[in-house]
Amino acid sequence: MTDLAARIAPLVALRRDIHAHPELGFAEHRTARVLAQQLRAIGLEVHEGIGGTGLVATLRAGNGPRAIGLRADMDALPIDEKTGLPYASTIPGCFHGCGHDGHMAMLLGAAQALAADHSGLDGTVHFIFQPAEEGQGGAKAMIEDGLFERFPCDRVYALHNWPSLPAGTIATRAGPIMGAADRFTILLKGKGGHAAIPHDAHDVVLAGAALVQQLHSIVARNIPASANAVLSITQIHGGQAFNVIPHELSIGGTVRSFDPAVQDRIEQRLRQIAAGIAAGFEVEASVEYNRYYPATINDPAAAQDALDVAATVGHALRAPEPAATSEDFSFMLQVRPGAYIWLGQGVGDNPPPLHNPHYDFNDGVMETGIRLHLGLVKHWLGATA
Repeated sequence: MTDLAARIAPLVALRRDIHAHPELGFAEHRTARVLAQQLRAIGLEVHEGIGGTGLVATLRAGNGPRAIGLRADMDALPIDEKTGLPYASTIPGCFHGCGHDGHMAMLLGAAQALAADHSGLDGTVHFIFQPAEEGQGGAKAMIEDGLFERFPCDRVYALHNWPSLPAGTIATRAGPIMGAADRFTILLKGKGGHAAIPHDAHDVVLAGAALVQQLHSIVARNIPASANAVLSITQIHGGQAFNVIPHELSIGGTVRSFDPAVQDRIEQRLRQIAAGIAAGFEVEASVEYNRYYPATINDPAAAQDALDVAATVGHALRAPEPAATSEDFSFMLQVRPGAYIWLGQGVGDNPPPLHNPHYDFNDGVMETGIRLHLGLVKHWLGATA
């Protein structure tokens, strides 16, 4: 299972082909087809169309009752690539700017290695290729489509590249590792009017300015300093002319948190502040608040197992704190014990971060990622496990 050198070059070529042909969430048709062909070619049992465009490949070794799931995300981002690489995206406005192409290649590489040699294992491995991680809840869609009923897993793991960690460093932690992600939109409605006669209007722009300031006070003044949370305003839309006070203004943003009680308090205060501003400025306020991804909470035992395995294939690091970014692998961890793991891929002093138009997956860490997958399988399904 450990002779991987000959496999890396074809996997890099495949990764770059997928990179050049990215697909957005729930539209990963070519991607799924390419993966299914590769997985069937090595003799695995492949099931397609799970949760939309998701697929699962299964390897059975022996008769042991244990089963492990390994998940890779498949979708690209709706942004333009600016790398100038020879294998850059050929699809305008679509780009593998989060490394999901590398995640798929590493999981495929692990499947190839295990299909070639699964001696010493006793149990089942499910290779889960999940659609629509980028804000669309592909993990939830797969679960609702019977993922874990059809493919039972005692443990489930996901690996994500992490540019801020040095290449080869593998990090995770018990408990929260990624934040819950909420999105909100507050619509203010007032009485529009001429900009030169503001006393005849109920000014939603002025109310919106006050609302933005007040919303940014929630974390600082309503959440304990010991709790981690972020509230950011990311959108303000309103008005079309320089001499018109508009009658509507929309304010949108995101909230990230790690504790449901903190999440509840932030939503409560946001609604209270919006109502108070509306009353104070004689406008109307309506709030849409969507908790679209829960916090990603690692099982302590699964996280420790991952760190133990990581120490055998790279530099293992117990992450000191979670990240405020979010991940829909959180849905899988709500129903099965497991862990989310960061694989460092950073080179140099200032590597492009995830979701940056200049980002690219570092193919130099592919072997480390494959070895980590293999180590997790061996740890859980080894004959002495």
